[in-house]
Amino acid sequence: MKVLLVEDEVKVAAFIKQGLEEIGYEVDMSHDGLKGKKLAHDNHYDLLILDVMLPNKSGLEICSEVRKANKDVPILMLTALSTTDDKVNGLEAGADDYLVKPFHFKEFLARVKALTRRRKDSNEDETLRIADLEMNLATKDVKRSGKLIKLTAREFDLLEYFIRNTGRVLNRIELAETVWDINFDTGTNVVDVYVNYLRNKIDKGYSQKLIHTLVGMGYVLKEEK
Repeated sequence: MKVLLVEDEVKVAAFIKQGLEEIGYEVDMSHDGLKGKKLAHDNHYDLLILDVMLPNKSGLEICSEVRKANKDVPILMLTALSTTDDKVNGLEAGADDYLVKPFHFKEFLARVKALTRRRKDSNEDETLRIADLEMNLATKDVKRSGKLIKLTAREFDLLEYFIRNTGRVLNRIELAETVWDINFDTGTNVVDVYVNYLRNKIDKGYSQKLIHTLVGMGYVLKEEK
């Protein structure tokens, strides 16, 4: 999951970035409005987190301009301004949610998960692909080389997360906390067990393997060149 954070308070930005990265999010960060706008324009993100008051270009301006480009990316506004009018201005600029500083990280993370989950639910008709493997999020069908593969609900969620993060190394902590929504217990091998279940279903019998193990690091889904 890739996030853009535009926040000019250096300590706040560092705190948010560290917290998101510790649970597996990939975070690009800027302390400047103009630079933040350029990042939003030049890259694909699953979520934008914008402070309202920024140097050179405000978060409201960035939000409005992103929306004019017809982007459907979820946007969370952060601000110290807490009046009703301030919140209305943020929502009218195109923000999906509005969080007043200071806030507890637990509440912030709940807002982030709700926004990214909502976007995922709104895209249920899309088909994800890598090599000859495809998964239809609407019908829940998974096929490789046109052959239907039967997955359990948990295997499906795990494969979806792999495909959405193609080419990125995913460690066991990230997989456990994202796919299972649990705190990772170093004494359990549930992640390894399910990765092996999945590997047997989508890789077994095919010359090109898609799920690869990086010893001491985790797993990665990618095409072998």
